[in-house]
Amino acid sequence: MGGCLSKPKPVEVKVELTLLEKEKETDVMSPNGKASPFSDGRPNGAPGHCSDEDSTPALRSHHKPHDYVEASVCHVKDLENGQMREVDLGSGRALLIKEHGEFSAIGHKCPHYGAPLVKGVLSKGHVRCPWHGACFNISTGDIEDFPGLDSLPTFQVRVEKDKVIIRANKQALQSQKRTKVMTKCSAVVNANTGFSHVLIIGAGPAGLVCAETLRQEGFTDRIVMCTMDKHQPYDRAKLSKSLESTAEHLRLRSMEFFQNHDIELLTEKEIASVDVRSKTVTFRDGLKMEYRKLFIATGSKPKPLNYKGKDVENVFYLRTPEDANNIARLVNNKNAVIVGTSFIGMEVAAALTDKAHSVSVIGIESVPFRKVLGEKVGKAIMKMFETNRVKFYMLNEVSEMRGQHGQLKEVVLKSGKVLRADVCVIGTGSIPATSFLKQSGIHMDSKGFITVSKMMQTNVDGIFAGGDIAMFPLSLRSNKKVNVPHWQMAHMHGRVAALNMMGRIVEIKTVPYFWAAMFGKSIRYAGHGEGFDDVVIQGDLDELKFVAFYTKSEEVVAVASMNYDPIVSRVAEVFGSGKGIKKRDVETGDMSWLIDKGTQ
Repeated sequence: MGGCLSKPKPVEVKVELTLLEKEKETDVMSPNGKASPFSDGRPNGAPGHCSDEDSTPALRSHHKPHDYVEASVCHVKDLENGQMREVDLGSGRALLIKEHGEFSAIGHKCPHYGAPLVKGVLSKGHVRCPWHGACFNISTGDIEDFPGLDSLPTFQVRVEKDKVIIRANKQALQSQKRTKVMTKCSAVVNANTGFSHVLIIGAGPAGLVCAETLRQEGFTDRIVMCTMDKHQPYDRAKLSKSLESTAEHLRLRSMEFFQNHDIELLTEKEIASVDVRSKTVTFRDGLKMEYRKLFIATGSKPKPLNYKGKDVENVFYLRTPEDANNIARLVNNKNAVIVGTSFIGMEVAAALTDKAHSVSVIGIESVPFRKVLGEKVGKAIMKMFETNRVKFYMLNEVSEMRGQHGQLKEVVLKSGKVLRADVCVIGTGSIPATSFLKQSGIHMDSKGFITVSKMMQTNVDGIFAGGDIAMFPLSLRSNKKVNVPHWQMAHMHGRVAALNMMGRIVEIKTVPYFWAAMFGKSIRYAGHGEGFDDVVIQGDLDELKFVAFYTKSEEVVAVASMNYDPIVSRVAEVFGSGKGIKKRDVETGDMSWLIDKGTQ
C-alpha cells in the first residue's frame, strides 16, 4: 500500500518544569476561555491563549497553586497545523494539538479503554479515538461521539518566547477523564410516589446516557431508570471478552454516582405492559408508575435454539456476569462447544482456548462472519482460530444435547456427528426484548423492532426508543431505516432521545462503529455494509494486516480492518462529514486522498 499511511516516528520532547510563583487562586479564566492570567486575552487557543481544565469557577476556587504543574513542552514551530503530540509534564502526560494556528491541550488517553489519542484522527475541531471511534472536542474536551461516558480534561496553553507552555491540574493529569457537571433533582420527591417526569426502561448504554444527558443539560425533575438486571449498569460488551470479570469490575457507574446526581435506579424490575393513553407502566410485581416522558431501551435477548435435551445442565446463553463467570469456572481442562458464529460466540471461543481442553464451533454458514465481513475476511479469521486449535463444524446445526447425571456430555449435530462437550455456549443471535409492547399501540415491525424518527421518537408523542430494539433512519444510507445493535450506537441513541425530550431538535447522525477482540487482535468496523456486493481488500489477509472496503454499486458503504489503525476512524471521519468514497478510490491501494479527505 502507499507509504502515506505509515506512522510518524516518535518525537523526543524536552520538558522544562517551571516553578509556579505568586499564583493567585483568583487567576482563573471565564468558562468561554477568553480571559487568561497569562496572556493578553487572545481567544480560542491562539498563541497566548489558556484553556482551563476545570468546568466552573466555583470548582476552580478550591484548587491551590501546588495542585498545578507547568511545563515548557516544545518550540512553537515544532508542530505543524493538523498535528498532535503526546507531551510529558512531569506529573503526567497531555495531548498537545495544533489546528488552524491555535494550540490546545487535552487528556491523552481515551476515557473508554485508554487508547492513545495521539494515534487517532484529528479533524475539524475534534480528535477521534483510533480504537473504537469516540470523538472529543479539542477546545472543551467534551465527548461528542461514543462509546464511553466521560469527557477529557483540558489544560491551559500559552506561547512565551516561542515556547509552548502547558499548565495543568495534577489530579486531572492522573485521571485523564472528566465527568460533565450535572444538575440535581429540585422537585420534592417521595421515593414511593408512582410518578416520574422521565421513566427509562433499560439500564444499558442507551438508558444510562439518556439519564446522564438529561442531568448534564439542566433537567431538574425526577428521573427513574429501571432494569431487569440485579446489577447496576455494567459493560456488557466485555462479557464475551473477559469471562472472569465480575459485575463489580464491569460497572459503568457507582451507586454513589446515581445518588449524587438524583438518578433513581430500580433493579430486578420487569415490565408487564405500557398504557400509552394513561401514560402508565405496569411492572410484573404489580407496581405502577406514571410518566411524562418515556424512553424504552430494553435491549435484546438471546434467540432461543431448538434442540432435544433442554434439561441438560452447563448449557449457557451468555447474558449476565454470572453466566460468564460460570462458563470460565466450568471450562478448565474441559471440552467446550460454541453454537453460532456471531461476534459474541467467536469472542467466547477465543477466550476459552487457553482454558479448555478443546474448543469446537458449530455454524450454519460455510465461513464465520460471511454476511458481515465477506468470505475472504471470514476465511482469514477462521484460519486464525484454527491456528489456535479451534475446530469448526460449519454448515451444521445442533440436534441434541446429551447428558450424564444431568450434566452435559455430548452435543449431537444434525449431520450425525457427535462432539464431546462439558460446557456449551449458545451464541446464535438475538431478538428485541419488546414483547411487553405488543398491545401498547407503539409501532413495531414484524420482528419486534420499534420504529423511530431521526429524533428517536416513536409514533406516540412523548415516547422514545433506542439501542438494540430501534429501527431508525441512518443518514449514511440516505435515511433508510436500519437496526444497528452496536454498543456505540446505543450511547448516541440515548443522548439524542434525551435532548429531544427537553425540546432540543436534534437528529441522529452518527456513523456506526463497532469492534471485536480475539486472540489479542481487534477487528474494527465503521459504516453500514448491509447488502454490499463487493469487497476491496488492501494489505495482507494471511498476515491479518488489512483493510477491507465494502461497496454497493460504486460506493463504499463500510470499512473493516485489522492491525491498520487508525484507518477505520479515518473513514468514519469521511462518512461523518457527509462525503462519499467511490470504489475506484480504494482500488488503487494509494490512500493519500483519504487522509486529505478526512481533514479538509
